[in-house]
Amino acid sequence: MDHVDSKFIGLVSPKLQKFKRVKADLYNFRCPICGDSKKNKSKTRGYLYAVKANTNFKCHNCGASMSLNNFLKQVDPAVHKQYVMEKFKEGHTGRNFVIDEPDIKFEAPKFKKKLKLPKASENPKSSGYLTARKLNPDDFYYAEHFKKFVNSLKPTFDDTKHDEERIIIPLYYEKNLIGLQGRSINPNPVKYITVMLDDDAPKIYGLDNIRRDAPVYITEGPFDSTFIRNAIAMCGADADISRWGISNPVWIYDNEPRNREITNRISKTIDSGDSVVIWPDSIDDKDINDMVMSGLDVQSVIESNTYSGLEAKLKFTTWKKI
Repeated sequence: MDHVDSKFIGLVSPKLQKFKRVKADLYNFRCPICGDSKKNKSKTRGYLYAVKANTNFKCHNCGASMSLNNFLKQVDPAVHKQYVMEKFKEGHTGRNFVIDEPDIKFEAPKFKKKLKLPKASENPKSSGYLTARKLNPDDFYYAEHFKKFVNSLKPTFDDTKHDEERIIIPLYYEKNLIGLQGRSINPNPVKYITVMLDDDAPKIYGLDNIRRDAPVYITEGPFDSTFIRNAIAMCGADADISRWGISNPVWIYDNEPRNREITNRISKTIDSGDSVVIWPDSIDDKDINDMVMSGLDVQSVIESNTYSGLEAKLKFTTWKKI
């Protein structure tokens, strides 16, 4: 691990509850993004760890994932400024790494069946964003002040000075609102924020709208799932889908054969015996939304490239070499 990264992990550690060094280049603490478990104060599921020359943060509770640079920016802006300057002196830009979508998870308030927000179609900016991606803006909502809105459901954000507008993706289970995702409209390293209103509810989009007696397609994000029949989306976390009555899943991952996290997940899915989509090498688009934008008949492509067992392993081996 870079010596500057190690130094600044030490500087920010007093702000990280139950912080400890597990071993060289691995640190564990309570996640400051979601607060970790509200019921069990001993839970420590936030980690800082080295990946080659970089240092990343990952929470195994809410799924938040980002570079150390962006982690410091969120947790301690003053320390972050020092970090950027010192990295610059060392010959780095201070803008290291790509950020994944973090999630934020909270204790359950009383369920609310409807969102008291305008539809995304009622706001020109959110409507334009979605229609440009061939998504239906009537399926989603718009929050002008995301943090303020979340706090109206459950007091969560202490600082609402730097609030922002976001598209709201509702998560329902048994017709109850059990969570939501906020998708940034403006450029933001934190593209998605997932808010769960019930710790025990499934962090899954579309669960109320599927037939469980047919193959259920499982995508990585809610937007992608809207282009496929009988589909749900995992909103930033793994879950035992059999718990929700799904016995014939077909997993769909992004078309990124050089992404180690994705290839590892595909490999585990194949080993579990579940079906998985292996994209043909004729497709260059990264995800389903991009494929739709390119004019592909995604449903047909998926149905003709679904594999399991030995056939899936052979196709997967070829796909990884692309």
